Amino acid sequence: MINYRAYGEPGDSGIVLVHGGAAHARWWDHIAPLLARGSRVVALDLSGHGDSGRRDVYNLDYWAREVLAVASAAGITGPPIVIGHSMGGFVALRVAGLYGTQIEGVVVIDSPVRDITPEERAARDQRAFGPLRVYPSRDSAIARFHPIPDQPALPYVLAHVAATSVREVDGGWSWKFDPHIFGRPQFTPAQLTRLDCRVALFYAEHGIVTPQISELMYDRLGRRAPLIEIPVAGHHVMLDHPIALVTGIRTLLSDWDHSLPASRRS
Repeated sequence: MINYRAYGEPGDSGIVLVHGGAAHARWWDHIAPLLARGSRVVALDLSGHGDSGRRDVYNLDYWAREVLAVASAAGITGPPIVIGHSMGGFVALRVAGLYGTQIEGVVVIDSPVRDITPEERAARDQRAFGPLRVYPSRDSAIARFHPIPDQPALPYVLAHVAATSVREVDGGWSWKFDPHIFGRPQFTPAQLTRLDCRVALFYAEHGIVTPQISELMYDRLGRRAPLIEIPVAGHHVMLDHPIALVTGIRTLLSDWDHSLPASRRS
């Protein structure tokens, strides 16, 4: 079972929002309504995250299929645009690699293809995301929430994300994600090739995508993906500068609405 949240009316135009590792659809709650201007916007919990079911094994191919299945189930009848943050950016790129002719484009937000994400590194170094700890109360679990890498965030946004990241379990409260999500194969530069759809690369000024990684990704994508910086922002852009992120996405999609991709030009 894959859980999702939808905004706007079903129709031909649509956006699917994909969260990062160990996150969930509610990270987009204050972003999605601002993108639902004449479009159906859907934010899903990938399997192993949020309120979706779990799998015995996780990989980007499974998650890519979930993205397209949710787009269809939520009433997006035309090719969707897939927007992914961090690990969700890898999912978006995998959707484009496998199903590029079935989508309008992908937007990748601070996803370093040459390196593992901070969430994955913390899991491998056993600094976080190990066996889920059980807390005696909901409040005590929420009090332990912080993003990885840690960064400043708007207090009301952080409080909302923290409150929607916990669930009741036997003996108390714990996090919603399955720690086994970090055992999946990595997305490598070899998988980053020219795509059969539009692609745009967003990065945060104080995020984890370095200029060298940006240049590598730009080269591998055929030197035609726009590189868009969110000034002052940290890796989790929706937590500290959501309005700048929305403005950047709206501006990009407005341009896409009034132009043809290179593959469709005569």
